[in-house]
Amino acid sequence: MDIEITAKKRSFRNWKYFLNLFPVLLVIYGNMTGGWFTLLNFIFSFAVLGIAEIILPEDRTNDDVVEDELPEILMFLSVLAQLLSILSLIYGIYSGTIREYWIIAAAISTGTSSGTLAIVVAHELIHRKDKLWNFAGRFLLFSVFNPYFYIHHLRIHHKYVGTDSDPVTARFGESYYHYLVRSITGQIKQSFQLEKQRCLAKGKSAFGLNNYMLSCLMGYFAVLIFAGMLAGWEVSFALLAQAIFANLLLEYTNYIEHYGLSRNDNERVNERHSWQSDKLISRFFLIDLSRHSDHHFHAAKPFNKLVSYPDSPVLPGGYASMLLPALIPPLWFRLVNLRIKGQK
Repeated sequence: MDIEITAKKRSFRNWKYFLNLFPVLLVIYGNMTGGWFTLLNFIFSFAVLGIAEIILPEDRTNDDVVEDELPEILMFLSVLAQLLSILSLIYGIYSGTIREYWIIAAAISTGTSSGTLAIVVAHELIHRKDKLWNFAGRFLLFSVFNPYFYIHHLRIHHKYVGTDSDPVTARFGESYYHYLVRSITGQIKQSFQLEKQRCLAKGKSAFGLNNYMLSCLMGYFAVLIFAGMLAGWEVSFALLAQAIFANLLLEYTNYIEHYGLSRNDNERVNERHSWQSDKLISRFFLIDLSRHSDHHFHAAKPFNKLVSYPDSPVLPGGYASMLLPALIPPLWFRLVNLRIKGQK
């Protein structure tokens, strides 16, 4: 009996990851209802979760990993939920349910979900070798109009994290705003270069559809033009706006995950080269993305098996509660810089 109770208690960990779907349900409801309801997810994600993360304790447990089908089911539902959220945004505007300035509210709220669900799940899936799951990850990135993350994250970021060769690693004393420009331009430039080299190595044109970056960009333009002609240019604006906001959240996440942590070029990546957080909200609403130290230490490990390390640098708060400090550089530096000096 005790063994059975323990097994059920341990399996509860995988159920908690389904909290990741709650914000997207708010998005879909808001897009189908219109008005103030379009702000539901924005308020929930940035206000409610931010406050809850400060109040709720950490969960540092490492011994409750179980093998079941729940993580795979969650991945499937996440892909489906992202598709439904985008379709609900299109339908809400096309049907007239979402009008005027509420279009901006709906786009931002949808983009919040795209940044915390679609990109987070895509990050998990593009690491998988299974072709179907890998394609699903690239589809999620396509829904936020991001052509570079798939290339750069796998081929540059994981290899050069913590070094000057990686634009995704935020430098000590660098503000989020400076980082945002440097990171995006650096990732795009390096991704284009990698795709150009790959195409040429295969004897194909570097500026044709074989180039992943270019084929994605052409796909984005096609979607925006088709949506505008079929459903109205407000829909195209909303799709683009939600994608921009989602990618701003992606870069915020990148910023706090490696800020100020560096290593030598010949030093192996370990658990001390990424920030981690065991805050409950960050752990289970973001499928343990906050255990980022273990992800870089063991990149192929599934999200539900990531662990917390006693030697890893720990953020002052979780991903939800560190957003405001990251947007106020003096506050961010005051909270984080001393922790970096303590690591050295």
